[in-house]
Amino acid sequence: MVEWCVSKDLVPYNQAVAMMEARVAAIHKGEAFEQVWLLEHPPLYSAGTSANPKDLKDPDRFPVYPTGRGGQYTYHGPGQRVAYVMLDLSRRGRDVRAFVRALEAWIILTLADLGVTGDVRDDRIGVWVESQDNGRSREDKIAAIGIRLRRWVSFHGISLNVNPDLSHFDGIVPCGITEHGVTSLEHLGIQYSMKNVDEALRHQFEHIFGKTLYGNSLSNRKIII
Repeated sequence: MVEWCVSKDLVPYNQAVAMMEARVAAIHKGEAFEQVWLLEHPPLYSAGTSANPKDLKDPDRFPVYPTGRGGQYTYHGPGQRVAYVMLDLSRRGRDVRAFVRALEAWIILTLADLGVTGDVRDDRIGVWVESQDNGRSREDKIAAIGIRLRRWVSFHGISLNVNPDLSHFDGIVPCGITEHGVTSLEHLGIQYSMKNVDEALRHQFEHIFGKTLYGNSLSNRKIII
């Protein structure tokens, strides 16, 4: 069983990383369930292991956090559902590519539940949607994926743009991609509450990864391992 936790308050990034690292260690030792943790962060930029400093266009706009996950620069903030996924791949096949494909499928099926067609591209990371701009078709990124493994336990995870302030992405080149934009459910005209999105995420997670159980709610005031 995978513990399913949701934080109602904004969670500072450094504290989230500390909580993930503690949980990953406990999972590896067999002392804790696997876990999915849903949360929102205050506005910030995070830099993955492949981040190019030139892609940080406005370094003074929000705090910038180096991180051990894969990928480049990304934005996190209110209105974006972040799902940190802590699963033991030693019990799930030890196939990193298959794990990333499963995360992509999770997002795509969740979007389908919400009435949106998402897809992946061989040359670009994340999940993409087609939209219209002045009568012209374009592709925009609606969800990002960035993971790290420690002793075959995953952490970091995915982020899905529900209704964030999209102008906050202007301070970076998101994921190093300049040819395409960033969008959200709200920008596409899809109006769902975060609770509705969470329900779709949980339903499709169980379809792909297996059953979940509700855990204690995690807050920015207490670390629960």
